[in-house]
Amino acid sequence: MEHITLLIGIVIVTALVFDFTNGFHDTANAMATTISTGALRPKVAVAMSAVLNLVGAFLSVEVAKTISGGIIDESAGIRPEVIFAGLVGAIVWNLLTWLAGLPSSSSHALFGGLIGATLVSVGTHGVHGEAVVMKVLIPAVAAPVVAGIAATAATRLTYRLARGRDEADTARGYRAGQIASAALVSLAHGTNDAQKTMGVITLALVTGGVVAPHSDPPLWVVVSAGLAIALGTYLGGWRIIQTLGKGLTDIRPAQGFAAQTGAATVILASSHIGFALSTTQVCSGSIMGAGLGRKGGVVRWSTAGRMVVAWCLTLPAAGLVAGGAAFLAEQGDWGVTAVAVLGLAVSGAIWLVSRRKPVVPDDAAPASEPEPAGVVTQALQAVAPPPPAGPSVTAPEPAVAATS
Repeated sequence: MEHITLLIGIVIVTALVFDFTNGFHDTANAMATTISTGALRPKVAVAMSAVLNLVGAFLSVEVAKTISGGIIDESAGIRPEVIFAGLVGAIVWNLLTWLAGLPSSSSHALFGGLIGATLVSVGTHGVHGEAVVMKVLIPAVAAPVVAGIAATAATRLTYRLARGRDEADTARGYRAGQIASAALVSLAHGTNDAQKTMGVITLALVTGGVVAPHSDPPLWVVVSAGLAIALGTYLGGWRIIQTLGKGLTDIRPAQGFAAQTGAATVILASSHIGFALSTTQVCSGSIMGAGLGRKGGVVRWSTAGRMVVAWCLTLPAAGLVAGGAAFLAEQGDWGVTAVAVLGLAVSGAIWLVSRRKPVVPDDAAPASEPEPAGVVTQALQAVAPPPPAGPSVTAPEPAVAATS
């Protein structure tokens, strides 16, 4: 019993580490457009998002129930080491995509890790296939499309309503609206993503006989998961914020407001239903939709393509890593220790590589001049010939030749 208690403690700590990585990995969902348009300074934005993520964690437990008893069969003989292996797979994938600056889905990394570890440990009967399809795969396809269409329509409506008015004047109002909509996205993110960690910890407690099956997460689980994701959010995933705020499309205040409002609506509705969707995919789809909704707006499809590839790889890649970790962890205490050591080594190596080219808050903030003008000016300066050495001396010469 002491061994199980210690192992459950390790699983809980690992789950909170995943929750922490989820926070800084997904900060961009709420704050990338708000930062890129200058509505809020980077540090202020992530601080506000962190507080609202914490508040959102207390609003619902429906998604936590989906994780703890919907996708994985609690009665199939799942042991704490299996959950531990699944979390290690999710953390490794989160850190790899963070290093690449790709807004992949932390949610799908977690699902893939749990499913992969369960398949290796107990087989297919340990996974509720219907729940995976209905509550994970279908929302994964539908949610970004719905959010993108909604953001496109909202962006076009926004510009139509503001037609004939000075864009600089309306931008001030939209920046204020962005702050409100970003707050709503942060709140929605807390209600959806923080609950996933609550569900994993509850599942570990059920497997260890600490709580009864199908129980709601205890209050201390809700508090600890909310604090972990809030802390990760405050640190800010600047690499991914830079990609969503500047690398996917050029966002203006009206577009940012439309994208964030649409994303928040989809996330809150899904949390109420119990769909454990990817907030990353929803927000990315909204940003692309807002880019298409503005006349003359451009979506950088090469960046979007890289994101979609990462989305498609997340479930199987995290599952593959977790499956290997589960096989090793089931060999006994030395196997669990080996998984922990390897996980720490890989995470440390990723962090060291990231220090070679760090991304800081100022990299995500808007430039002092509008970006398009700066790019054009630099391009013209690069190709323009140097000015003549003495224009005041050579200019009269053609006039003299003409009179002679």
